[in-house]
Amino acid sequence: MISFDKAYETVMASSFRMGTEEVPFTAAAGRVLATEILSDIDMPPFNKATVDGFACRLEDIEMELAVIETIPAGRLPEKAIRKGECSRIMTGAPVPDGADCIIMVEDTVLLPSGFVKFTGVNTKANISFRGEDIKKGEAVLHPGKLLSPQDIAVLASVGAVSATVSIKPLIGIISTGDELVEPQYVPAMSQIRNSNAWQLIAHSEKTGCESRYYGIARDDEAETFNIVNKAVSECDILLLTGGVSMGDFDFVPSVLERAGVKILFSRVRVQPGKPTTFGIHEKCLVFGLPGNPVSSFIQFELLVRPLVYRMMGHEWKPMSLDLVIDDNYRRRSSDRLGFVPVRISPEGTVKIIDYHGSAHINSMSMADAVMSVPEGRSEIRKGEIVHVRQI
Repeated sequence: MISFDKAYETVMASSFRMGTEEVPFTAAAGRVLATEILSDIDMPPFNKATVDGFACRLEDIEMELAVIETIPAGRLPEKAIRKGECSRIMTGAPVPDGADCIIMVEDTVLLPSGFVKFTGVNTKANISFRGEDIKKGEAVLHPGKLLSPQDIAVLASVGAVSATVSIKPLIGIISTGDELVEPQYVPAMSQIRNSNAWQLIAHSEKTGCESRYYGIARDDEAETFNIVNKAVSECDILLLTGGVSMGDFDFVPSVLERAGVKILFSRVRVQPGKPTTFGIHEKCLVFGLPGNPVSSFIQFELLVRPLVYRMMGHEWKPMSLDLVIDDNYRRRSSDRLGFVPVRISPEGTVKIIDYHGSAHINSMSMADAVMSVPEGRSEIRKGEIVHVRQI
């Protein structure tokens, strides 16, 4: 049995990079950028008014100013500003030549003569100057960026109507066990519904991958081998759940080896998820995850998710926080690093939720984080600082 840190290092060291493809910028959200994006223009592309008001010369603001034109957004000024003059200007409009400030309309009064008088004490320039945000040719986005909605706005603003991104890994998913039935069936007394596969499909797609479900492999070694052998030839990552413990029907590790998978570890000093197995195939990285749904969920978060992002060129780091725990916590065994589903309160404290063990998937629905409990710690007292990572 190896430490969790060693398991993590082994998984991440086994990563390989996906290829790339070009997609429309409108379909790039959630993808990992593979090339640098350069701006094709200065941003802003002209000196731009940041307020509604009057464009004038700062040295003239104590004077009564003659209004020589109105400049709406989207139209070029027709006249330059000279001594004693101003132009009415709207937010976003180009600043006319000769002007070096915009006085806000709230700080002015329109005189009966038609002139404008500044009534404020002082004023800022209220101008966004050409190129002050980005200069033409400057990089605006870098390879490895996981593209967010705001990044799509950046692509649009520099005319990058397509983007080169990493290809999504294809994750194959297999559930194992005679006791499983699919969710649409009512289980008999000896059966349970297959929740793991659908959890992992959703988890994979949320992480930006494609998924392919190969169904339930029954407790038959030949059948399981045939499904696994097909999956490792088609997928970048294969996730199996169940069949990795120590029972008579837990033959997944031997099936993996027959299919050409080199097992790198099969036991991790972590709770839940001790029987997590990981191996490498010439075309595919393979995880044998425990059958209990909390275990498979947490091990996906801890090992699979960071691997997937690295394969796409993104170094993902979970949101991790050190917070005060609101309750006493105790566990029976302290010989493994533990991960416990918890909730972060509106006050920023950690709340222990009702959690009965690794089969209690409802607990994950109530949780928004997992709390790590170090090896050797069986008890945490209310008021202590604990480490949590959001899920």
